[in-house]
Amino acid sequence: MSKIRIGIVGYGNLGRGVEAAIGQNADMELVAVFTRRDPATVSIQSRNVPVYLVEDAPNYKEQIDVMILCGGSAKDLPEQVPHFAQWFNTIDSYDTHAKIPEFFDAVEAVAQKSDTVSIISVGWDPGLFSLNRLLGETVLPEGNTYTFWGDGLSQGHSDAVRRIEGVKNAVQYTLPIKEAVNRVRNGENPELTTREKHARECFVVLAEGADAATIEKEIKEMPNYFADYDTTVNYITEAEFKENHQGMPHGGFVIRSGQSGESDKQIMEFSLTLESNPMFTSSVLVAYARAAYKLHAKGDKGAKTVFDIPYGLLSPKSPADLRKELL
Repeated sequence: MSKIRIGIVGYGNLGRGVEAAIGQNADMELVAVFTRRDPATVSIQSRNVPVYLVEDAPNYKEQIDVMILCGGSAKDLPEQVPHFAQWFNTIDSYDTHAKIPEFFDAVEAVAQKSDTVSIISVGWDPGLFSLNRLLGETVLPEGNTYTFWGDGLSQGHSDAVRRIEGVKNAVQYTLPIKEAVNRVRNGENPELTTREKHARECFVVLAEGADAATIEKEIKEMPNYFADYDTTVNYITEAEFKENHQGMPHGGFVIRSGQSGESDKQIMEFSLTLESNPMFTSSVLVAYARAAYKLHAKGDKGAKTVFDIPYGLLSPKSPADLRKELL
C-alpha cells in the first residue's frame, strides 16, 4: 500500500518531534520540510528528505497528502493555517483557547472553498484533554469538571520571565496544588479560585549587576501570568540551569466529579505525565494527520476539531482489527 505523504512546516522542537513520530508509523513517510530559514542551514535527521523555503510549498501540492504546521500559536498559526489550507490538508496545534472559535471560522472558509480537510487545535490541551472534558460532561451531566496542569514547564511563561530586563535565562514550572487535587478526587466538588488550583515556580539566572529584589517583584506582579498565583522565584547559576532545566516535562489531569442516581459519587480521571511536551504533542499531531488523510479520501472537506474525528480514524488498523483486538 502507498504511504501517507507528510510535509512539515517549521523545524523547531515540534517539527523535530513530528519527524521522529513519522518514523514510528509504518504507513507514513516524510516528503519534505519547509522553513523560513535558509534551507542550507537546516540539518534534519531524515536521510534523503529535502528542505525547502516555506514560500515554495505550494509547488509540492501533488506530492504531499497532509501538511503538519509546527509554528507558534501567537503569530504563526493564525496566518499559516488558512494560507496552507488553500492547497493542503493540514494539522496544527493552535492552543489559544479563547480564540479557537474565530480561528476555526477562518480556516473553515478556506478549507471548504479549497476542498481540503484542516483539523485544528490538535495536541493534549486542547486535544486529548478536550475529549475527556466532553466525555466527562456527557457521562456525568450532574457534576463539575476540573483541569489541572503540571508539574510542567510552561514555555510561554518562561519566555515572559526571560523578557524582563536583567534576566539572563529562566524557566517557569506550573504546579497543581495537591490539596485541591485531593479534594476533587474525594468528590467534594469544591469551588476553586485560580490561586487555589495552581502555583508557579521560577528558576532565574541573573545578568551581571541585576537587582534580584526588583526582578522578583516584577515577576510576581506580572498581570495575566503570575499576579493571580502564589509564585516562588529561585535564583540559580548558569551551570545549574544547564544541568537541571534543559528538559520540557509537562502533564496534568482532567477530572470529572459527578453524581449518578440519587447519591452515588462518581469520579472520572484522565492524566498525562510527559517527559517531553513537544515530543508527545507531535505524536498526537501525526495520529490526526492519518485521520485527515482518510477523511479527505472519502470526499470530506472543511475545518474539523478533535470532537469531529472518530477514534478509529486515528489508527492504522482496520475496523475489523480494532473490533477484534481492542473492543
